[in-house]
Amino acid sequence: MDSLHLSHCYSLLNAKKRQPHNKILRQFNVSVRNLTLLPTRNLGFWMDFQVKGRGNGIVCGVSSVETREKQNKGKNKKKSESASEKVQLRFRLDHQVEFGEHVAVLGSAKELGSWKKNMVMDWTENGWIGELELRSGETLEYKFVIVSKDKNMLWENGSNRILKLPEGGSFELVSKWNATDEPVNLLPLDSFEIEAEVEEASDNGATITSQAAVPDVVTSPFVEQWQGRSASFVRSKDQLDLEKSRKWDTSGLTGISLKLVEGDKDARNWWRKLEVVRELVVENMDSPHRLEALTYAAVYLKWINTGQIPCLEDGGHHRPNRHAEISRLIFREVEKVLSRRDTTLQEILVIRKMQPCLPSFKAEFTASVPLTRIRDIAHRNDIPHDLKQEIKHTIQNKLHRNAGPEDLVSTEAMLERITKQPGQYSEAFVEQFKIFHNELKDFFNAGSLDEQLESIRESLDESSLSLLSLFLESKKELAGLDEKNNVSEAERTGFLVRTINSLNALREVIAKGLESGLRNDAPDASIAMRQKWRLCEIGLEDYAFVLLSRFVNAVEALGGADWLAENVALKDVSSWNDPIGALTVGIQQLGLSGWKPEECKAVGNELLSWKKRGISENEGSEDGKTIWALRIKATLDRSRRLTEEYSETLLQIFPEKVQILGKSLGIPENSVRTFTEAEIRAGVVFQVSKLATLLLKAVRKTIGSSGWDILVPGDAFGELIQVERIIPGTLPSSATGPVILVVNKADGDEEVTAAGSNISGVVLLQELPHLSHLGVRARQEKVVFVTCDDDDKVSDVRQLLGKYVRLEASSTGVKLTASSSEIGTGVSPDKLPSSTASSASAASSDSSASSITIKSSHSKEFYLQVGHTRGGIPLADADTQSSGAKAASCAQLASLATSSTKVYSDQGAPASFKVPAGAVIPFGSMETALETNKLTKAFTVLVEQIETAEIDGGELDKHCENLQKLISSLLPGQDVIESLGEVFPSNARLIVRSSANVEDLAGMSAAGLYDSIPNVCLSDPIRFGHAVARVWASLYTRRAVLSRRAAGVPQKDATMAVLVQEMLSPDLSFVLHTLSPTDNNRNFIEAEIAPGLGETLASGTRGTPWRLSSGKFDDTVRTLAFANFSEEMIVGGYSPADGEVIHLTVDYSKKPLTIDPIFRRQLGQRLGAVGFYLERKFGSPQDVEGCLVGNEIFIVQSRPQPH
Repeated sequence: MDSLHLSHCYSLLNAKKRQPHNKILRQFNVSVRNLTLLPTRNLGFWMDFQVKGRGNGIVCGVSSVETREKQNKGKNKKKSESASEKVQLRFRLDHQVEFGEHVAVLGSAKELGSWKKNMVMDWTENGWIGELELRSGETLEYKFVIVSKDKNMLWENGSNRILKLPEGGSFELVSKWNATDEPVNLLPLDSFEIEAEVEEASDNGATITSQAAVPDVVTSPFVEQWQGRSASFVRSKDQLDLEKSRKWDTSGLTGISLKLVEGDKDARNWWRKLEVVRELVVENMDSPHRLEALTYAAVYLKWINTGQIPCLEDGGHHRPNRHAEISRLIFREVEKVLSRRDTTLQEILVIRKMQPCLPSFKAEFTASVPLTRIRDIAHRNDIPHDLKQEIKHTIQNKLHRNAGPEDLVSTEAMLERITKQPGQYSEAFVEQFKIFHNELKDFFNAGSLDEQLESIRESLDESSLSLLSLFLESKKELAGLDEKNNVSEAERTGFLVRTINSLNALREVIAKGLESGLRNDAPDASIAMRQKWRLCEIGLEDYAFVLLSRFVNAVEALGGADWLAENVALKDVSSWNDPIGALTVGIQQLGLSGWKPEECKAVGNELLSWKKRGISENEGSEDGKTIWALRIKATLDRSRRLTEEYSETLLQIFPEKVQILGKSLGIPENSVRTFTEAEIRAGVVFQVSKLATLLLKAVRKTIGSSGWDILVPGDAFGELIQVERIIPGTLPSSATGPVILVVNKADGDEEVTAAGSNISGVVLLQELPHLSHLGVRARQEKVVFVTCDDDDKVSDVRQLLGKYVRLEASSTGVKLTASSSEIGTGVSPDKLPSSTASSASAASSDSSASSITIKSSHSKEFYLQVGHTRGGIPLADADTQSSGAKAASCAQLASLATSSTKVYSDQGAPASFKVPAGAVIPFGSMETALETNKLTKAFTVLVEQIETAEIDGGELDKHCENLQKLISSLLPGQDVIESLGEVFPSNARLIVRSSANVEDLAGMSAAGLYDSIPNVCLSDPIRFGHAVARVWASLYTRRAVLSRRAAGVPQKDATMAVLVQEMLSPDLSFVLHTLSPTDNNRNFIEAEIAPGLGETLASGTRGTPWRLSSGKFDDTVRTLAFANFSEEMIVGGYSPADGEVIHLTVDYSKKPLTIDPIFRRQLGQRLGAVGFYLERKFGSPQDVEGCLVGNEIFIVQSRPQPH
C-alpha cells in the first residue's frame, strides 16, 4: 500500500527486451495529467480504470488501492456494439519536456478539439500517450504541442500531420517531436494479447524471464509501481547479480546527503540500506537538520521500493527478521517525532511518505526463522525439478539470505506463471504458493486496503467495527454498480457520496486512535499493531483520492460549473449539497493527514453551515442569491488557499533534495523531474483543489464576477512582464519603457516601485487587502493595481506576456488587451495617449517627480531639542512638529470624539466614537538615547551608508540589519517612563505604535510600513523599553528605506516619535475609505473589516476582509465581500504583557458579521456615519482606522486618503 502514487505510467518488467507495440498494455481510461477519470460511454457514467490484462508491464495508476480493487474483479468490460464503426487510436509521442510542462495534441477532428481545444496526453516512461475513438475512414490533420506551466503552447515545426483512418480496428501511432514529415505507420493493437517470451537457458543454468498475462492474478500495489529490473528466475546459486552499471557521484555533497550516498554505496542489500536510513533518522532526531534527514530518507526509501535503487545480494546471510527489527526501530523513531510538540507540518508530511515504505515487524516476521512456507514449497515432490530449482534459488534462498523488494516482484511473476494454465500444476502446490504470496505481501505491507483493514479488525471496539463494516459494504456496493448498465446516475452518485462519508467516519476513528502517541514502554506487539493502524489510515487517504476524483468527474459529467450556476439562478441549491459535502470531506481528509487541522476544521464547519443554511429570497435588505454566493465564495477561496499552501510546502521540501539525491544515485532524470509534481497531483489535496475551483467557477457565474479585484483604478500601458515577487532586480535590463507586472505572490508590505521606477501597472495573482502597504503605495504612486484569482483569466493574462498591453480598471470591470508595440518604445510620456500618460508619468525614472516634501517649519535639529527638553507628551498636547502627523491626528480625534456623541447621519445612524487614552514619546528621544550611549557617530555613519548602498549583492540588507541592531539595543530614558506613568496605570496593557515624520502625510501614508508592538506594560519597563526600541528600529527596515528612496526622501531626514495608547481587545477592526478606492465615487464609504486586531488588515495577510459599502446620503448598505482570513489576532485577558498576541483560527459560521444581516446593516450604517463625519472635519477624503469593542466604536487613526 502506497501513499505516493508517482506518475501514471506502465513499465516493462523485461528491461532488456521490449515488447512490440502491439503487445503493450492498453493505457487506462484515465487522464494522467489531471488525475481525472474519463466518462465511460458504455456505462453512461464515470468509472475508474480497470486492468484489462496484465503482461510484462507493471502498472501504476490513479491509486494503488483503486488499481487493486478493480483488478480483483478479473473481468474485462465488453466494448460497445458501435465500436465496429469506430477506430480506437492511441497516439504516442517520444519526447522529454521540462518539469511542469505537458504534451497535448490538437487537430481537425472534433475529438481533437477542432484546432481550438487541446487533448492533454498522459506521461508514461515510454512516452506521452493519448487515446481516442474516431470515425472510421476519416482523414484528419493534427499536431503536437508542449503546454507550459503558464499554459503557453509551443507548436511543432513544419506542416500539419495528416492521417487517413482505416475502416475500424485498434491501432497505435508512434511519433517523434518536430518530425512532421515522418511516415505514418499504424501499428495494430491485438486486444491485450500479450505473449510470453522465454530466453533460452545458458549452459550453466537457465535464466527465465516471465512475461505471461493472467487476468485473474491480482497485482499488489507494491508491484504495480515497480520500476526496477524484471523478475528473473535462476536455477543455480552461482548466478548472483553483479552491480556493474551503478555509479555514484558525491561531488558537491556535504553533511546528510553525503552520508546517505556514501552509505548507499557501501550497502548493496536491503537491510543495510534500511540501516542507513535508521542511522540517518536517529542521529538527527534532536538536531536542527531533522527535516532534511527525514526528507532524504523518504525519497531514498521511495526509490528503493520502486526498484530505482536496486537491492542486491552481497554474499551475507540475514533473514527477513533482521529487516523487520530495523523497520521497527525506524517506525518507532518517526512516530515519536509525530507526537512531539516541536514537530512541524513539513515533518508530518514527510514522515507520512516514509511509513508505507517500511516492512512489517509483526511477531511472525521477527521470529528467528520467518517465512518458512517457501522452504516447504521449494521441496515439494509434485512439481517439476526445474521449477523447484527456480523457486529455491530465486525466491527461497534469496529471501532467506538478503530479502528485498524485488522478491515480491519475483513471487508475483512466479504466481502468474503457475496459474496461467489451470491444471498444469497441482492444486495443493498452487494453493500453498498463493498463501505464501499473501504472507510475503503482508511482510512488505503490500496488501490491498481491504486486507489491511481486516488486519486491524481484532483491535477495534464495537462502534469502530460497525464503521468498518459500513465502509467495506459501501465500497463493495459501489464496485458492484460499476458492473451494471441499468443504474441511474443519481443512484450511482448516491452510492459514491455514501462511500465517501463512510470512509471519512472510519478514518476519523483510526486517526483518533493514533493521537495518543507511542509510549516508551510499549510492547512490540502494540508497536506492530500501531503500524497496521497507521497504514490503514494512510490507505484510506489514498482511496479518498480515488473517490473524490470520481466525484469531480461525476459533477463535470452533469454539466460542471454551468449546471451548478443554472440551479442557483433558479434559487435551487440542492444540487450543491453533494459537492459541498464532498469538499467538506476532502478538507477533513487533509486535516486528518496532519495538515493544519484547526484550519481544516474551521473550513469544514463553514461549508456544513452554508450547506444547511441554504438560499433565501432576501437576506435583510439584500438579494439572497448574491449574499449566498458571496458567503460561500469566501469559504471556497479559503479552501483553495489551503491547498495552495500545501502544494507550496511540498515544493519547498522536495525538489532541491530530490535533484541532489537523484544526481548522486543515478536516478533517471524524468523520475527526478516529476517527483514533486507527482506527489501533489496524486494526493487528496489535488482533488480538493479541483473541486474547490469548480465550485468557485460556478459562484463567479452566479454573481457575475470575473475574478478581478481593483485596488487602484485607472488606465496603464506597458510591456507585460511576469515576476515571482516585487523585489529589486527582477526586471530584465531590456525593460526600459513602461512595464505592467504580472506578480505571482505578495506579502503586502512590498514597495510597489521596488522592482523598477517604470512600473505603470500591476496584476497580482492572489487576493490582497486594499489597505496593505503595497495597495496604499500603489495609490500614492498612481500605479494601476488589480488582483486576479480566476484560473481562466490568469491563463488569458499569461497569453499576453512579453507583449505591449493596455490595462483598464474601472467600476465597469478590468480589461487587459494587446496594444501597439510602437507606443512606449522610446516615446516620451507627453506624447503618449492621454489615458496612458499619467501612468507613464508616475512610473518615470525621475524620482523627484514623486518625491515627498516633509512639510515642517523645523529641521531635524529642532526635534533633537524637543527630545532633550521633554519626556513623554500627553496625547492632547501632541502636534505634528513634536510628535508626527499620526499622533497629531490622534490628538485631534480625541477632541472630535467628544463632539461626535451629538452627531447623527440624516438617516439617524449615530456618528459617535471614542479614542483610546494615549501619550507620545516625541521626536528626538531616540537621538537622545543614542547620545547617552555614545552611539551617535556610529548611527550617523550607518545612515550615510544606507543612503547610497546598492540594493543588489546584499549591501543594503547588511547596513539595515546593523542599523536596526544598534537601535534595538537602546532604551528610552527614565524620564520618559515616569511621564508615561502619569498617563497610564502601571498595570495597563499598552500598544506602542510608530509616528514618524514621514508617514500619514498627504502624499505618503506609509500604512503598515513601520512596526507596532502590542501588549506591553509599564510595570515591566525593560520589556516596554525594548518595544519602543523596536519601533524606532523599524524606521530602518529594508522596505522602509526603499519606500523613502522611492518617495525621494533623504534617509537622514527621517525620524521617529512613538505613540503609546491603551491596548484594546477588539471584536472587529476596520479601515474606512471615505472615497471609494475602486471608482473614486464620493457618494459611498467603503469599509474593510477583519476579526480581532487590525494588524491583519495592514500587514497584507493572505485572505480577504469583510467589505461593506455605505451610502453617505441614504441608508443603503451593500455587502461586497465576506471575510476569509484564516486567523485573528487577539490579546488574551490572562496572558502576560509580553509584546505578543494570540493567533486563533477563525470559524466564520460563528461570526455575526457573516451570519446576521441585521447586525451587518447596522454596523455598516454606523461606520458610514463616522467616516462621513471625519471626512467633513478633516476637510478631505480619509483612511480611517478603528475597531469595535463590544458595542463601542473606537477610532485610532485618520490619515489623508491617497487618490
